[in-house]
Amino acid sequence: MLSRIAESLFWIGRYVERADDTARLLDVHVQILLEDPWAEEDLACRSLLSVMDRPAPPPHVEVGRDHVLDLLAYDRFAPSAIAGSLVAARENARRAREIISTELWECLNTTWNQLPSHMRPARPHDYFTWVRERAAIVAGIMDSATSRDETWAFMVLGRSIERADMTARLLTTRALAGSAGPSWTTLLRSCGAHEAFLRTYRGTASDERAAGFLLLDRLFPRSIVFALNQAEECLAALEPVTDRATVDEARRHIGFVRTALEYRPLPEVLDALPKEMERVQRACSAASDAIRGRYFPSGAATTWVGEAF
Repeated sequence: MLSRIAESLFWIGRYVERADDTARLLDVHVQILLEDPWAEEDLACRSLLSVMDRPAPPPHVEVGRDHVLDLLAYDRFAPSAIAGSLVAARENARRAREIISTELWECLNTTWNQLPSHMRPARPHDYFTWVRERAAIVAGIMDSATSRDETWAFMVLGRSIERADMTARLLTTRALAGSAGPSWTTLLRSCGAHEAFLRTYRGTASDERAAGFLLLDRLFPRSIVFALNQAEECLAALEPVTDRATVDEARRHIGFVRTALEYRPLPEVLDALPKEMERVQRACSAASDAIRGRYFPSGAATTWVGEAF
């Protein structure tokens, strides 16, 4: 497979997952601000921008939900925003058109065409719901109509790394907000994990168990450990280990942070949750850089251009 095609497949997985997870995170954030009249909106919005690695305005400028939505939901030219991620996913699908299925291309292209009509609704929740539904369709097509070859491996590798990173950001927002932030039940619902959590623990819920479920559950697809395990499996499928004494750089970063979470007592992880989630984000970034260097070598840095009309 050509490296440019492999790179496009990797970023299709990442961008669709980024749009999905950002929609889930913003949905929780906006809902909390609407329900709690005593919430410090400026502080909460600045914390969210910090978690998402977006610059905040100067201290004397008040930051509200509209500013956050403009930056993280509706900006079509920023790949870190929902709209920008969907645009970038469609552009990468166009570049890999000869490899991906017609069904997947039509899904991403339809999403791109429908995007302007769904932006800035009366209720942001409607926009977030639409984004989550479109991402679910893409994931369903990837999993049900794609052969388990390099095409699938690169897309799922991108999706898994992005999912681990974004789930870590979601948990960081909860840790930083403290009692003023969303409850663990709300976070579980935002990840589609609430019913699975209740079935796992037979209804005996607690904050510690909820946090552990999103961090460490080996069977739930949106937990950090599950996503990191799937990323390792994809890397192993792309390049099976031939030298028993070494491991490639990307798998080393992912495996190190996964075992650091998986084999430590949960209370120890929860006591330093923001720091631990920052380690997960750094590991995902380092693994992504290693994957780029191994599979997508290029003399020039990748730059994303605006939409072609």
